[in-house]
Amino acid sequence: MNRGQRRTLATLFATPVRSDVRWAAAESLLRALGAVVSERAGSRVAIRLENEVAVFHRPHPGPHMDRGAVKDLKRLLENAGVRP
Repeated sequence: MNRGQRRTLATLFATPVRSDVRWAAAESLLRALGAVVSERAGSRVAIRLENEVAVFHRPHPGPHMDRGAVKDLKRLLENAGVRP
């Protein structure tokens, strides 16, 4: 992982939950962790990390994830054994 990806990981685990996480940064972090990112119908994206799978909606029109998506992504990372 590079410095930006480590920063994104720390941001995902920050308390209170942040609403300024860019989807592109989160996707870059996931790919660096070895996740498989698959496009689905519409703006859906399936993420497979270790034995965990989650489906997210790519944010639009803005680049930032909402707080619910950040919580879900944090849960996926925790279940896959990823810690900051």
